[in-house]
Amino acid sequence: MPAVIQLDAITKIYQSGDVEVHAVQAVSLEIQVGEFVAIMGASGSGKSTMMNILGCLDRPTSGRYLLDGTDVSQLGRNELADNRNQKIGFIFQGFNLLSRTSALENVELPMLYARQPLPAKEQHQRALKALETVGLAKRFDHHPNQLSGGQQQRVAIARALVNDPALLLADEPTGNLDSRTSIEIMETFQALNDRGITIVMVTHEPDIARYTKRNVVMRDGVIVTDQPVAERNVAKEELRRLDAEHQAVQLTA
Repeated sequence: MPAVIQLDAITKIYQSGDVEVHAVQAVSLEIQVGEFVAIMGASGSGKSTMMNILGCLDRPTSGRYLLDGTDVSQLGRNELADNRNQKIGFIFQGFNLLSRTSALENVELPMLYARQPLPAKEQHQRALKALETVGLAKRFDHHPNQLSGGQQQRVAIARALVNDPALLLADEPTGNLDSRTSIEIMETFQALNDRGITIVMVTHEPDIARYTKRNVVMRDGVIVTDQPVAERNVAKEELRRLDAEHQAVQLTA
């Protein structure tokens, strides 16, 4: 099988007045099917530019990008949008849910943008299945303001899953969440990854990155380290530990 992501000497240069800013510099990277990768780095390291390129939201200045075996580096706008819709599921820090629509309707949105939309009944069935995958099928009719932050992020994950993409891209998905809810979201990601779903996540939090399987660290537009996670956090075990600590506190109170 081809790599889900293959970057060959990708460079991105921005013009800032008379100055050229080399946001990404000749980066080569492969991510295989079923990997769970964190891209890390300080502000200005190039990780956000990298995410935009991986998500087909920006084009590299030079180099080649193969997404699920398709060279997307030189595709036209419409072809790029089709690949983005069909092959990538996006998850953002701010959830990006429509406030006046139900969880089910939010999850259906990516299917509405397809060049050949599915029948309404099939859209409904697929959206409900995606919500079931993240444990929210019983709240399909709830609006975002009726859901907790963690539940809203799970709706966003279901929306990202609904088109059965080759890749999930998560941009700081726990940035707006408290510590426990962050672990619950990482438990969801680990469960999806255990099913074979490829996930790439941008994060600046080392603790969150340890829930993934591989950490890629960027600095000044280049990859400085790329290695497997030696001591991986397991979200289920961490949640059990937190529950045990909470029970102990209640007994001594």
